Amino acid sequence: MAFFGWIADGATPPPKWDLRLGGWSLCHGTCGCRAECRHVLICDTRSLSFRHRIALAEADRPAWRLILLGVEKPEERAQLLTMGCAEALPAATDRHELQARAKRVSDMFGMLPRWRNCGPLTLDLFHRDARHGARWLGLHPREFGVIWRLADMPGERVTRRQLLKDVWRISHEPETNSVEVHVSRLRSKLADAGCGDLVATSSEGGYRLAKSDEFMLKSHPPESDCLDEYLRDLGWMEETVT
Repeated sequence: MAFFGWIADGATPPPKWDLRLGGWSLCHGTCGCRAECRHVLICDTRSLSFRHRIALAEADRPAWRLILLGVEKPEERAQLLTMGCAEALPAATDRHELQARAKRVSDMFGMLPRWRNCGPLTLDLFHRDARHGARWLGLHPREFGVIWRLADMPGERVTRRQLLKDVWRISHEPETNSVEVHVSRLRSKLADAGCGDLVATSSEGGYRLAKSDEFMLKSHPPESDCLDEYLRDLGWMEETVT
């Protein structure tokens, strides 16, 4: 079943943009927050100035999940698309066209495994970073490469040689401890997010990712990300949502 989110100065989409009429399901976020939404977010921007539309896209940049409606000027649509918005469309767009465009964007998400759940973390391949709730860990590209590679086979050992081949893209054993240094830095950042035991050292050498049933997940309230904060500034989100 396809999901979409609705962002506007109003709780529900009007019939001409309501994808539920085409069999989609409407997601309201986690307790109203959009930080962990992984599907298209359709935004009615008719009441916004171009400056505010730019700010909306900036708040979610690179904005792959945003479809902005009500953008009448071609030059404005072009700039929003250049910023990374999935779509920027005029208000005359009807539900059938919107659904076709939303499906195309949704299918693109499915073509590449952009997101992975990793214990309490979300790995984002496009950002090449990991997020705990609304907080990004700020991983180095190779730190991200290590945890993404370990997430290929949760619970199974990945050797140092395999990491060098798949993350460092080298086939020989260098006379450095680069792998160990990056794993140590990765663990430090994971520890700051409360999940330092997520990457374990295998007794046979190498590393493995703890399975979700091994790593006890702590429940945490949903947090606001930059998009949520901007929506609150617009008055499109309740002040009590945290």
